[in-house]
Amino acid sequence: METIHKIGRRKTAVARVYVSPGTGNITVNQRDLNDYFPTATLQYKVKQPFALTENEDAYDVKVNVYGGGITGQAEAIRLALSRAICEVDAENRSILKPEGLLTRDPRMVERKKFGQKKARKKFQFSKR
Repeated sequence: METIHKIGRRKTAVARVYVSPGTGNITVNQRDLNDYFPTATLQYKVKQPFALTENEDAYDVKVNVYGGGITGQAEAIRLALSRAICEVDAENRSILKPEGLLTRDPRMVERKKFGQKKARKKFQFSKR
């Protein structure tokens, strides 16, 4: 198996993932995973597709991610990894699909409208 390239997105974050056979090293923007995502929750989110398919130490992952915040980036990486793992072995699709890991979350920040304070919030009403 050669390197597999997949893209994942969430909010405004875009992650490009390169998966190749290896020992379980995950590199995000030339930094170690634990370095880039300091909290255990975000590390768990990134490793979730591997944990569910029991492939924790089977692949080396190189990630380029930009845009958004750290949560959006972690979830973008998770989607890209899920897509890559499905391409490696079609059996994995039946494991990841019920967990919702193959669905791109469509929720985006709503734009601010003119004549309003924010997207839905209005300016304070004044009778006079």
